[in-house]
Amino acid sequence: MPSVPAGCRRRVGAGAYIALVSTHVPAEARPDAAVTARRWVLHIDMDAFFASAEQLTRPTLRGRPVLVGGIGQRGVVAGASYEARVFGARSAMPMHQARRLVGVSAVVVPPRGAVYSVLSGRVFDALRSRVPVLETLSFDEAFAEPAELAGASVARVEEYCAMLRALVLARTGLTASIGAGTGKQLAKIGSGLAKPDGMRVISPAEQHALLAGLPVRKLWGIGPVAESRLRGLGIETVGAFAALPEAEAASILGGSVGSALHRLARGIDDRPVAERAEAKQISAENTYERDIVTLADLRPAITAMAASAHRRLERDGRAARTVVLKLKKSDMSIVTRSFTLPYATTELSTLSAAAQRSAIDPTELGPIRLVGVGYGGLTMVRQESLFPELDQAMPADIDTDAVDAPEPVVEQPELPVGQWLPGMDVRHPEFGHGWVQGAGYGVVTVRFETSSTGPGPARTFPADESGLSRADPLASLD
Repeated sequence: MPSVPAGCRRRVGAGAYIALVSTHVPAEARPDAAVTARRWVLHIDMDAFFASAEQLTRPTLRGRPVLVGGIGQRGVVAGASYEARVFGARSAMPMHQARRLVGVSAVVVPPRGAVYSVLSGRVFDALRSRVPVLETLSFDEAFAEPAELAGASVARVEEYCAMLRALVLARTGLTASIGAGTGKQLAKIGSGLAKPDGMRVISPAEQHALLAGLPVRKLWGIGPVAESRLRGLGIETVGAFAALPEAEAASILGGSVGSALHRLARGIDDRPVAERAEAKQISAENTYERDIVTLADLRPAITAMAASAHRRLERDGRAARTVVLKLKKSDMSIVTRSFTLPYATTELSTLSAAAQRSAIDPTELGPIRLVGVGYGGLTMVRQESLFPELDQAMPADIDTDAVDAPEPVVEQPELPVGQWLPGMDVRHPEFGHGWVQGAGYGVVTVRFETSSTGPGPARTFPADESGLSRADPLASLD
């Protein structure tokens, strides 16, 4: 760790720190430390979650600008480490743009959903050991309203947040930022102010002044259209919006929505924290490097997405009855078709065959850039078919000798023995688990390391090395 005083360093990824001037004031030194609130809502947000997960399980990447996502022309950044964000890279940015901003030091790795899912589960399990009710928003963020903080002081809330952050770090090796306020809006604003690897408790004494100075876009529910409408009226801050009569806010943004946003702008946020309902659909989708233009190419793509969604279905533990096929054309229009089975099942072959029944020949539909498969009608009750051979029968026009689908951006395609892609998880009987750093010209370079090893050695092999094999990405968590 760099020799920087503890009060002047901040963790920006798994094991990486940057020096800074500390802006955190100890709770006991805050002039509002004794201020209390009837309720305290916390917003827990993992720091650069996807990139930090890669830095955790691949220690060589710690402290380096990591971009998680696809590498093709249509590749999109799924996550960027704070070292990459310094250069302006961010999530949802085209990968080619992010790589150009970061330069030659950028490390691009493909997403590993299985790893993120397991780490997310560990994070939420750790939090639930202290806060039974969590309202999870995504893989890496959640709201909480601990009962023991009702009526607590700012100082007590800071102590509690520090405890949760230490717990998550100890259980997972990852850092979380936490914001706290009298409602969800303020808690989320607080976590944004706390990033990376910090906490920010917004007390009732400061919330109105803090809200008033924020851009109106920071208000939950204000998107680009509403922002443009308000800006056209000269309203650019939350404070200016809050100063409007509620009836005027409602007329500008619509009755119930305008009134609700006006309440949030005034710091009134009584929305409860509650466990979210179970997902109504589980799906997987990929954008492809080259448009799919034949049915022979579309069939394997559907099979791959059905299998990817099925892996998530297995982790969910429920069975599905409805199978939805999503096709995005090159002109960005979307076509969806669904097939409903007479019973709920977890049988991959049955679900995959149902997805294939909805396929549309690209020569009729037009070039396809994205393929997705979703499973709906989810239930814990499952029933096996009396005639599975009929449900699993493939449509008559499927050519079982069809060529492989175009290479996807997100999912790593199955490759022949001896062919490797950067970012792949591999295993060697002598050196253990590792990942491909580079391949080409008949050789492959592998970095052998996991979350528990620290930075590991890199070794280069012939591409057809018999001892090298694809490995389960979850082994990198060991």
